[in-house]
Amino acid sequence: MEQRFLHSDISSIAHLQIPYVELHGAKDGPTLTLVAGVHGCEYTSQQAVRTFVNGIDRSRLGGRIRAVPTLNLDSFYERSPFVSPRDQKNLNRCFPGDPEGSYSDALAYFVTEELIKGSDYFIDLHAGDMVEDLFRFTIYDDSPVQDESRRLADAYGFPFAIHQPMLDPAVTGATSQIAGGLGIPSIIAESGGRGLVESEAIEHHLRGLARTVAYLGMYEPEEAIEPDLPVRHLHRFVWLRSGQQGWWAPSVSVGDDLHAGDVVGTVSDLFGETLEEITTPVDGVPVFLTSSPAMKADGLVIGIAADEER
Repeated sequence: MEQRFLHSDISSIAHLQIPYVELHGAKDGPTLTLVAGVHGCEYTSQQAVRTFVNGIDRSRLGGRIRAVPTLNLDSFYERSPFVSPRDQKNLNRCFPGDPEGSYSDALAYFVTEELIKGSDYFIDLHAGDMVEDLFRFTIYDDSPVQDESRRLADAYGFPFAIHQPMLDPAVTGATSQIAGGLGIPSIIAESGGRGLVESEAIEHHLRGLARTVAYLGMYEPEEAIEPDLPVRHLHRFVWLRSGQQGWWAPSVSVGDDLHAGDVVGTVSDLFGETLEEITTPVDGVPVFLTSSPAMKADGLVIGIAADEER
C-alpha cells in the first residue's frame, strides 16, 4: 500500500496536503478511484474509505484502487458544512473546476485532472451534512456511460438509486456528472448524516464498496454480501425550499412514501404561529431533509426522489 500526500502548485490550494492511498493488486484489472470528504463534515463516508482501503488484501486484488479519504481539508478542519470556508462555495457544484478560480474552483480542477481522469470507475462517497438527516441512496447521471453507471449503482446496493437527467438536474457541477461526461462510469453514494460518525452508516458504505469491487471483478469478499433492501430506481430529484424565514418542523421522515399534495412540514414564526405548509408536488421518497429548525427564507428543507420522469 502506498500512502502519500497530493499537492498542487496552484496558488489557491498550494497549502493543501491531501491524503492519498494507492493499492496495486497482484492481478490485472481496472482502476477504481474513491473520493470522500468533498464536504468536510460528512464523516461516515470518510471513515468508510479509511477502513476499506486498510482492509484490502492486495494478494487478492485485481487492478488498482486509488483513494482520498478526506479531500476538502479546509472544510474538514474548520468544521464548515456544505461550503468551503475560504470562498463559501459548494465544492460539488464547481466541477470540472478552474485553475484560475478561487479555492473550490481550483480544487475541483485538481480532482478532475488528477483523480477523475485516469479512472475506469469513479465513486464519490458522501453523507448528510451537519444538519441533514438522510436515507442512504446513490445518484447516477445522464451520460454516454449511464447504463454502466446504473449497474454501478445497482452493485453498490443502496435502497434508492436516483437517475439525474441532463435536462433540469437538481444540481450541476458535481463529480459524477463530469466523470460520466468523460466516459467514466460514476456514482455518488450517500449514507449517514448530522455530523455523526455512526457505525451503522459506515458499515452500509463498506458493504456497498465490497459489493462494487466484487461486481467489477477486482476483489471477492470471503462471503457474498447481499443488499439488505432491494434497489428502487427513481427518476429525478425535486428539492423543496421554504418561502418564509422561521422554525422548520418536518412532518415526514426520510424513506417515507409520499404522494403529490402530502404535507412534508411547516415553517412557523418564533412565537409558534404557522406561516406556511410545504407540500410535495410529486410522488416519491424523501431521501434527505434539513434536521435543524433554523430556516431562512428560500432555505432548502427537503430532497425528494421522484417516481415519475419529467
